[in-house]
Amino acid sequence: MDDTRFPDIETPCVKICVVDPETGFCIGCGRTRMEIAGWIGMMPTERRTIMESLPERVSTLTLRKSRKGGRRARLAAE
Repeated sequence: MDDTRFPDIETPCVKICVVDPETGFCIGCGRTRMEIAGWIGMMPTERRTIMESLPERVSTLTLRKSRKGGRRARLAAE
């Protein structure tokens, strides 16, 4: 978000915008697409309520994902 145009709007955006297909949460901030799209139009209390739930959302994203081994595993399988 451009901070010069919206200086009073607090945002959890960390500019890593990738939505996890299983949960629908952004892996950077934890918001859903609908929450991201409506963020500017929300009341500050609505944004605060969502922001309070984001740490738990992001932590569940990292718990649900496990590395498949990457390059090292592929090379070992050959």
